[in-house]
Amino acid sequence: MSDRVVWASGSGGVYLVTTDGGATWHAATVPGADALDFRDVHAVDARTAYLLASGPGEKSRIYKTTDSGEHWTLQLTNPDPKGFFDAIAFWDARHGIVLGDPVNGEFVILTTEDGGEHWLPRRPPPALPNEGAFAASGTCLIVRGRAETWFATGGPGGARVFHSQNSGRTWSITQTPVRNDGPGAGIFSLAFSDLRHGIAVGGDYTKPAESRHNIAVTSDGGRTWTEPAGSHPHGYRSAVTFVPDKKMWIAVGTTGSDVSYDAGKSWKLFDAGAFNALSFVSSKSGWAVGPNGRLAEFRLGPARR
Repeated sequence: MSDRVVWASGSGGVYLVTTDGGATWHAATVPGADALDFRDVHAVDARTAYLLASGPGEKSRIYKTTDSGEHWTLQLTNPDPKGFFDAIAFWDARHGIVLGDPVNGEFVILTTEDGGEHWLPRRPPPALPNEGAFAASGTCLIVRGRAETWFATGGPGGARVFHSQNSGRTWSITQTPVRNDGPGAGIFSLAFSDLRHGIAVGGDYTKPAESRHNIAVTSDGGRTWTEPAGSHPHGYRSAVTFVPDKKMWIAVGTTGSDVSYDAGKSWKLFDAGAFNALSFVSSKSGWAVGPNGRLAEFRLGPARR
């Protein structure tokens, strides 16, 4: 949320929060959620946050706190045994959206206009056979402005980007060159630097060292996506973000982290640690989380020559 307030989430029903820039952390388990896997967290401020649990059927849930985690309210339990929530995002404190894997051939899209008190279904275009989304970093679904949203898919026939400009009421779809040659392959994360320029990263999480077809870029607001000709991120990548004050892009995955200073045309590995998700306020305040409780703060190195 700021250079002082950071929220994180993980397996075993665990969440973490710091209000002093990471000097100290409060870590706890949401009561009754110790068997859940919190794949996404959205923070409103130091006191208010949402947690999204991913899993089959009723293991997909949404919790909310308004007192820094002292109490959590279960807002929604997935009512469909075939359902699986992937990500949650908010345009503001009251208006949000949830993405779930297809049920009966259609992706699950839920929106709220009252801070999660009620979640209403929307109907995107049908999914292709074996197409789904990846609950890897919480960034296969992103929002911008007051009503714009994108989500990305994977699996055979996937690697597509869905785009809505009216809070999920209607959608357009674009195919990308990101690989979709297996159930673990596709797009895992989206990010935009402005109205026109965006990046999609992914690959195949079952083949984490492979860099083949793991990135696509757009310069027309997502209407078309192309694969850059330069060096790619060094393996499967589950999250990407843009850091405006340095005009740099950072992508993370289980085989390391890469940086690009040319709008995604070429990438350089700068860290070999395993990470799943990341979030930045600026180049002076960025965090990443990964396996086995790994949590890291970004430190910018010497200026490039």
